Amino acid sequence: MARSQEIHSVDLLRDALANRGTAYSDAERDRLGLAGRLPPRVESIEEQVARVVETVRAKSDSLERYSYLSAIQNENETLFFRAVRDNLHEFLPLIYTPTVGQACLEWSRLYVRPRGLYLTPEHRGKIADILLRWPQRDVGIIVVTDGGRILGLGDLGANGMGIPVGKLALYTACAGVPPSRCLPVMLDVGTETKSIREDRFYLGRRVHRLAGEAYDAFVDEFLTAVQQVFPDAILQFEDFNNANAFGLLARYRDRLCCFNDDVQGSGAMALAGLYSSARLTNRKMTQERFLFVGAGEACLGIGAAIVAALQRDGLNLEQARSRCLFIDSKGTVVSARTDLAAHKRVFAQNLAPLPDLVATIDAYHPTVLIGACGRAGVFTRPVLQAMTRSCNMPVVFALSNPTSKAECTAEQAYGWTDGRVIFAAGSPFDPVKIADGTRAPGQANNSYVFPGVGLGILVSGARRVTDAMFLAAAQALADQVTEEDLQIGRIFPPQVRMREVAIAVAAAVAQVAWDSGLAKTSAPKDPRTAVADAMYEPKYAN
Repeated sequence: MARSQEIHSVDLLRDALANRGTAYSDAERDRLGLAGRLPPRVESIEEQVARVVETVRAKSDSLERYSYLSAIQNENETLFFRAVRDNLHEFLPLIYTPTVGQACLEWSRLYVRPRGLYLTPEHRGKIADILLRWPQRDVGIIVVTDGGRILGLGDLGANGMGIPVGKLALYTACAGVPPSRCLPVMLDVGTETKSIREDRFYLGRRVHRLAGEAYDAFVDEFLTAVQQVFPDAILQFEDFNNANAFGLLARYRDRLCCFNDDVQGSGAMALAGLYSSARLTNRKMTQERFLFVGAGEACLGIGAAIVAALQRDGLNLEQARSRCLFIDSKGTVVSARTDLAAHKRVFAQNLAPLPDLVATIDAYHPTVLIGACGRAGVFTRPVLQAMTRSCNMPVVFALSNPTSKAECTAEQAYGWTDGRVIFAAGSPFDPVKIADGTRAPGQANNSYVFPGVGLGILVSGARRVTDAMFLAAAQALADQVTEEDLQIGRIFPPQVRMREVAIAVAAAVAQVAWDSGLAKTSAPKDPRTAVADAMYEPKYAN
């Protein structure tokens, strides 16, 4: 065998998008120069998946399982996504929430092989050239973070790369976006977390976080380069801190095909849960009163989605906003405060400050309590019992991730309210037995929304992402909740149905693009069929 062919065979085994591993036939091994480079047994992809599943189950903890699955992804993406697709309920918590939080904390120690791009301010002036060297030209979705607010864990700097990697894995596993079209990007602008900067294994820049005009110029060069190099790509902002998240979305949403999942995706997800819970409470959205613990991207994004839905149901803007009361780290968001950022001030109410959460519930009488504050256990027994005084069947969302940051557990929510609560959480919880049966809370996670949104935009060729698309996504998601789900208290579909959910959400989003004139493609007769036909199937080509 010529030396060039030998090098080619090695490269083939290292190309995760093309590699089949032990599934290469004997004839293919001879033809491709792989003879002797693989164990002699030829396996089907089904046999490979069975081996992956068995090995995952034999691992002692979730982080070991995450690392093993990451190794499979780095070696053979087709096998990785086939294993995940066929075992969604078991594998999604391993490749994303809640395990990805721990993986980000350990990212520099777990590092073996690069995925995606790490861009720094030192790359100023050549970012477009770096993007041009990315080997895949048909990039469809870019997930970008600066690591400023990773889940409920705070500023993790370059360790936050686990989030774009994980989000894009869900795009493929849940919505069938080809892995070759996915690009994770870390904008490493430093970190304010001293322990990370001083960690001897930390792989990011050991500097304080870039801010101000220098930060804006760096991000602007990146986004301009994206438009130049990948003009048809969707850009998803992920886990930026509050100030940057709202500023970037406002600045670029009319210039790029982009969205912020923490803001808009969270809004659509929670709105879908509220639509589903209404089938249990028999209350209209206009009858609900919403109390938010947290006033960051997630809660404010949910509040904005609720306000839009209430306006659609007949309330004016002032009336809709009056139904939403927020509590941030400094207290109730009220008009008398002078320290409110602009994105909070629009929700400030003309009320007197209240001393604590229980007092706020007793005074405001909310029917819905939503937490995304990153403070574990803030929904105490007195808090949840106050909700039952305020409302016979309260809705409670404990959305903070990972599980260690959840405002309360499912067992606490049901146990402290005598089973009267309708509950969902950002992380998965096991079913809970109560006096009249079992409750199996659904996971209130954005993974029900953003994969389908991205797929719908790709299929339609939408030039922009609009709020109407997220309202349509919320309704499509809610419509996937069955009566059987509701009977056990689940207001989100089970994860095993994620691909069906993604098809429904994508079709709804694409329809908005076609109806609003934002699409580059023509509307098909059957949007769901068009969406399903566009989905990548993880199988080896003949």
